[in-house]
Amino acid sequence: MPGDRRYWFRAKRYGWGWGLPLTWEGWLVLAVFVGLLIGGSLAFPPSQQPALYFAFVAILSAVLFVVCWLRGEPLRWRWGADRGE
Repeated sequence: MPGDRRYWFRAKRYGWGWGLPLTWEGWLVLAVFVGLLIGGSLAFPPSQQPALYFAFVAILSAVLFVVCWLRGEPLRWRWGADRGE
């Protein structure tokens, strides 16, 4: 990883945050995230265990955010055509 600056997630063109993945590693992270969300919905039905489900989604989202932060383009507010496009 040191010296490897190939980003897994591209920054959004407008606003703050990341868009869809750029690499297979990013797509794998996103697929695992979605799979765990679906599995969590079955394991902790939101209608029966809303607090546990909310905690599960919050933890998963925090992990996804950290991965995007570490492997995505640096964040800043973007106004569109600032990539030379």
